[in-house]
Amino acid sequence: MSNLENALKVLELAKGHDRWRSSCLNLIPSENVTSKYVRLALLSDLGHRYAEGKPYKRFYCGTRFIDEIEVLAIELAKRLFKCKHASVKPISGTISNLAVFAALTKAGDTIMSLSISCGGHISFAEIGAAGIRGLRVVDLPFNSREMNVEVDEAVSLVERVKPKLVVLGASLFLFPHPVNELSRAVGEVGGHVVYDGSHVLGLIAGGAFQDPLAEGALMLMGSTHKTFPGPQGGIVLSNDEEAMDRVEEALFPGLTSNHHLHRVTALAISLAEMLEYGEAYAKAIVENAKELAKSLHERGLKVLCPHKGFTESHQVVLDVSEIGGGRWAAKTLEEANIIANMNLLPWDSLDRARDPSGLRLGVQEVTRLGMGKDEMNFIAEKIEQVLVKRESTSKVRREVEEFTSRFREVKFCFEGSRAYDLLESLAS
Repeated sequence: MSNLENALKVLELAKGHDRWRSSCLNLIPSENVTSKYVRLALLSDLGHRYAEGKPYKRFYCGTRFIDEIEVLAIELAKRLFKCKHASVKPISGTISNLAVFAALTKAGDTIMSLSISCGGHISFAEIGAAGIRGLRVVDLPFNSREMNVEVDEAVSLVERVKPKLVVLGASLFLFPHPVNELSRAVGEVGGHVVYDGSHVLGLIAGGAFQDPLAEGALMLMGSTHKTFPGPQGGIVLSNDEEAMDRVEEALFPGLTSNHHLHRVTALAISLAEMLEYGEAYAKAIVENAKELAKSLHERGLKVLCPHKGFTESHQVVLDVSEIGGGRWAAKTLEEANIIANMNLLPWDSLDRARDPSGLRLGVQEVTRLGMGKDEMNFIAEKIEQVLVKRESTSKVRREVEEFTSRFREVKFCFEGSRAYDLLESLAS
């Protein structure tokens, strides 16, 4: 193929992806859809520009508008999360975590976090960002029945290990973590709790989960594209000025040069949208997750934590080890246009990563598209048909395609024909 043909092929593949995924039930817990205003910002000329340094103190000229945008994004973030300091420079959640590690630890220090099998993100581990920083990682004790940190054992371990940081938050994340208890314990040995809120950032913003900074965490890090429905990227929030100054220095010049200005612009818009709609959106997410979990449980699927109401977040977690395993379940659901992800459960070893026991579902995207409790029961029925009844995936796929055709408009966001018209003109 010629170079032009290759370019056109890529565009056609991108269009094919858009068509396909818009006809799917997207239940990946780490994904979301953005509003038209956010997409408009991502298409702007800001995606071509640089702005190294702080607002109004740049190493580049030509930044008069981005200075104002970044300051506004910071102010909106502080207002939304009720905190004193915010950085919108991280270009991902992992960079947010690495910046905090760089600011608050040195090579050879010990931190404590959840293991990958128990839901900890790879960036917490020695094979991830923590290891790149040269940190020694000790696993937090975990109660797999309660799907949470085992507090008394964790406090005892903190007293023995004396970590610089205890990292809370997770990728497999059903219930609020014991921030207050562990903040007191680690504070007594000279350390701090930091909280990776990547998965639950939108729920925190909407007041539907927990408030880690108010409960004692020094830092709240996160990605901005999961339950928080913004552009892909990261954020760091704190009430401690000195610690935040060190994070800013770690971010620039340490970990980033340019911080993707179209992303910052899009983030500012999504922060404004969450100030307007976040409370209602977060409430709807949690209600939908509970309803989906209940409906799946009633249909005979093994949903974790029925004794606790299944979940307090956007996630629903299934043990599918007895009906084919996580890899089979995820691949089979995909054939029916239901997109989920296989996931390790606490009793799985790491060598099970390619075929774990679990299936992890998230309802934040379908909620954003206007689905409610009735639709959660439809989704549960389709999952049952595929995984339990072993019905034809092509039949279920046709039903899913017809169903999703009624849910294409993004909710809980600013609307207006002007944004749509501008978006269309830029796209053309």
